[in-house]
Amino acid sequence: MSLSDIGPVVLIGAGKMGLALARGWIAGGLPPDRLVLCDPKPAEATVAFAAENHVRLMEKPEGVLVHVLVLAVKPQMIHEVMAQVAPAVGAQTLVVSIAAGISLAAISGALGTNRVVRTMPNTPAQVGKGISGAVGLAITDKDREATNALLGAAGQVIWFDDESKIDGVTSVSGSGPAYVFYMVEALAKAAEAQGFSPEQAMQLARATIIGAAGLLEAEPDTSAAQLRINVTSPKGTTAAALEVLMADDGLAPLLDKAVAAARRRSEELGKA
Repeated sequence: MSLSDIGPVVLIGAGKMGLALARGWIAGGLPPDRLVLCDPKPAEATVAFAAENHVRLMEKPEGVLVHVLVLAVKPQMIHEVMAQVAPAVGAQTLVVSIAAGISLAAISGALGTNRVVRTMPNTPAQVGKGISGAVGLAITDKDREATNALLGAAGQVIWFDDESKIDGVTSVSGSGPAYVFYMVEALAKAAEAQGFSPEQAMQLARATIIGAAGLLEAEPDTSAAQLRINVTSPKGTTAAALEVLMADDGLAPLLDKAVAAARRRSEELGKA
């Protein structure tokens, strides 16, 4: 199934993530007249996108036939939003939620349908490099195909049969870009401590992370561990640094704690 076969698609919440998905859909072939953006307070970027692509922009999906409803709002707002959009949901509607921590059961109960997919994309979706985890326990094969087309426009898609995996996805890939960005900040600070100017330090740090990511993408059959080994000469400078990063109190246990904290928060949001 292609994006041209889907619609109407109603996107509730056209913030950064929602707008990133919408850009991917239009670029991937979704006809503009089959996309409706709903946001009571749209940002300038959203208004400009709608105008440039001749996409309808509304406060609420009133009077719109909804074949696919995408909920891209903050979890703290999801219950209020679902109460507002429930009248637009019918037997023909597939619901796709990217609200962190909000369970399939909660969405199904609020909207009166079991055709629900819970997913978590990440911000690299803005450049087509995202990855989304998805689970739908009562959807049809066509529902899965439609979801693949929508999420695939922003990057890779991984499906799970266990809903609890989505909280893990949220803590790893959903929040993960922020971990990488912070590593760039930390590496730049370390470079400044070696005497580089802030501008030089940031240029070195950014280019290093971007280049390493490029190698990961260029060599998909080579493990990250092997790529690390390839750049590490025995008893060399990289080996000296890795002794610190790979120590018992180094990077791995710290990331484990960080990911676990993010997952706990995802689970808490679902109970709120």
